[in-house]
Amino acid sequence: MKLVKRVLFASIGIIICAACDQSVDSANMSSSTVEISPNVSSVSYDVIIREGTIYDGTGSKGLMTDLGIIGDQIVAIGDLSQSTAKKEIDAKNKVVAPGIINMLSWAVTSLIEDGRGLSDIKQGVTLEVFGEGWSMGPVLKENGAEHIYNEFSLSREIDITWNSLGEYLQFMEDRGVSPNIASFIGATTVRLHQLGNENRAPTKIEMDNMKDLVRVAMKEGAMGLGSSLIYPPAFFATTNELTELAKVVGEYDGMYISHMRSEGDSIESAVDELISIARNAKVAAEIYHLKFAGRDNWNKFEQIVAKVEKAREQGLAITADMYTYEAGATMLTATLPPWASDGGLEKLIERLKETSTRKKISEEMALKSPDWENLYLAAGPAGIQVNYLRNKNNQKYIGMTVAEIAKSREQAPIDTIIDLIIEDNSPLEAIYFLMDKNNLSKKAVIPWLSFGSDAEAVAPEGKVLDIPKHPRAYGTFARVLGNYVRDLDLMPMEKAIFKLSGLPATNLKLKQRGFLKLGYFADVIVFDPKIIADKATFEKPHQLAVGMEQVFINGVQVLSNGEHTGKTPGRFIKGPGYKKNE
Repeated sequence: MKLVKRVLFASIGIIICAACDQSVDSANMSSSTVEISPNVSSVSYDVIIREGTIYDGTGSKGLMTDLGIIGDQIVAIGDLSQSTAKKEIDAKNKVVAPGIINMLSWAVTSLIEDGRGLSDIKQGVTLEVFGEGWSMGPVLKENGAEHIYNEFSLSREIDITWNSLGEYLQFMEDRGVSPNIASFIGATTVRLHQLGNENRAPTKIEMDNMKDLVRVAMKEGAMGLGSSLIYPPAFFATTNELTELAKVVGEYDGMYISHMRSEGDSIESAVDELISIARNAKVAAEIYHLKFAGRDNWNKFEQIVAKVEKAREQGLAITADMYTYEAGATMLTATLPPWASDGGLEKLIERLKETSTRKKISEEMALKSPDWENLYLAAGPAGIQVNYLRNKNNQKYIGMTVAEIAKSREQAPIDTIIDLIIEDNSPLEAIYFLMDKNNLSKKAVIPWLSFGSDAEAVAPEGKVLDIPKHPRAYGTFARVLGNYVRDLDLMPMEKAIFKLSGLPATNLKLKQRGFLKLGYFADVIVFDPKIIADKATFEKPHQLAVGMEQVFINGVQVLSNGEHTGKTPGRFIKGPGYKKNE
């Protein structure tokens, strides 16, 4: 790359820096020696991070040098030994990298209740991306904010003052959160807004209204459209319905992202559907947490990867993300056939209590079907761990598998699942052991794959400790940098940093984020590559990751020597279709 010495003029005055070419590529950084203009010593920085090994997020190899921050921007990369700063950090033998982007975050309410986002900040996450099917706006027209309290288990002490998705995200920024935040508009939420939980196609008027809701969200700054198709009522949406909504997203250069209709027995047709939507709507598309669920599907890895890569060769921008564990987590009601939830939870409970309908549901749970994702058979009763129950009489079962609970209750596992749902009058929460560890390692190195926790961002304290969490809430990203890079040597550090920052930033079309470049926002992390590691386990999940030392978000230090500073500089990051004051 050609060296360019340039003078940057900013509101703070003249900042003189030497920088390499700004384009995103994977050239070897070590081939470019970054230099600082001689009179740069006259500049006083807010922060100088000294002598760290800088990985800029492009996939380039690391270079040991300094990084300077003024305000919320990176203004210098190079030798700053003659310069001074209000705060200086010794990063010798440490990695300096762009902040991590969590492509699938469920911190939508945990950040309201605790804006620190500690479990993710301790791993270097600087941007949380929401919207897997459900989103915090638009607020439903029929029952107002009630669904937000119920769907997202939000404390009723929180006054819901927003109506749209953009208003929610601005509410979060104004309230104060440590990480940056962004969101897709949820296809499930849009459907609920117009059709409720009904299993039917939208009328033309309803479809037009759904499109308008998506259009408003895109103008407000949504990243695109997110779907979650194994869950009712999203399951009831047709490919054509999703395509029409995705076309609206395409008008604003947004992305379609999906928890596909199947991740197991019918994964081939599910990937075909996602590719079809991308092609016909002319949008980029991403697969949420790409997995091969159930032992019978572990051997489909090469076939599915080849299918995606063929689509990419044809010019379609198809990508994926993953979390770094062999188990997933979702509702226990996901073991039931989707039709049973037509009309919502109340109707589901009625059906489970009715003898003949219960019998039909039980029979379908025991049989494989190409028509729905049968998580009961995919994991088996010994592979489903019940994670949370509201019924105090049943809370003794928390942390036990369905097989263990069934044995203690002296009943069949399917009956145990149905009775627990009835007794709890809720969807319940469970961990499903579905994936092959070897496939995890192979997925991690796919060039077009990034990472997401599929979890909240919490602190291991107070009421949180009463609820078992999936360890991915505490360790997804530290596991990449520690276990995958250092321990297993699956990929070099520069590739991991690219997949954690530069790749998702590029896919989301973010402006001035995801890379360590001049003029980019100062979302910067510093960690010890010898120590960084996840500590959370399925048995003891409430353990923070270790090794992350410094985290800056928009130039503000949120983590200092491993301790949260209490600062909340997070911003609402807007998508490519954002239309100010429109």
